[in-house]
Amino acid sequence: MKQSIVKCPGCGLMLPNQYFSEPSRFHASGECMELFNQLSYYTVSHGQPEFIHQLALDAYGAQHSGGFTRSITTAFSLIGLYLVVEHGFTGKQVQQAHMELGRAKITWPALTPPQTSSAITIQEVLQAEAGEPRDAMIRQWVREVWSSWAHAHHWVKEAAQHLLPAE
Repeated sequence: MKQSIVKCPGCGLMLPNQYFSEPSRFHASGECMELFNQLSYYTVSHGQPEFIHQLALDAYGAQHSGGFTRSITTAFSLIGLYLVVEHGFTGKQVQQAHMELGRAKITWPALTPPQTSSAITIQEVLQAEAGEPRDAMIRQWVREVWSSWAHAHHWVKEAAQHLLPAE
């Protein structure tokens, strides 16, 4: 009997159907979310001061926006990617920026996901050897997902302006 395949609605990744429930936070298949859980175990236990977990979380969040994903999730993910890619923030600095954003009482707009998702998926990230190769793949994934949201870059830059150091 042939195993059925499920397509992730966020990144398009085709995975064997394990009949996992779709997550409530991201526009993803349960199978794709399970891969993110595996990556989270790696990134949270990483132990590096840069806090690479935040980079992975924001890349996944932006790549898996749409559907019932909350606007705040998409906005925070994109702002995080912007701060990393365009301004060299570490994951720890992005986490602090997110905490500052969380204190503001803002109604976040519903941003439309890109027509085409980043070519890099969670599966490629996990297939990279643990350590520097996987960390480099996470950073590449961050850049690719940020690029895929080019249509929203202007909004993100405006929304994040106050988080940048004064020049």
